[in-house]
Amino acid sequence: MIKFFRNFVNDEAGASAAEYALILAIVGTGITLAAVNLGGAISGAMNTAEGCITAKTC
Repeated sequence: MIKFFRNFVNDEAGASAAEYALILAIVGTGITLAAVNLGGAISGAMNTAEGCITAKTC
């Protein structure tokens, strides 16, 4: 029984899986934030271009 607990404490397989999940969550959050900011920038540029075309004022 003591050997089982020693092996359980020294087993790092679960720790590496948790680390990969944490890295995946951080990368996913970064991609989401970048997409939201890029979408806003593209929307602003398209609105400016539309204003230049329809009102002919740039």
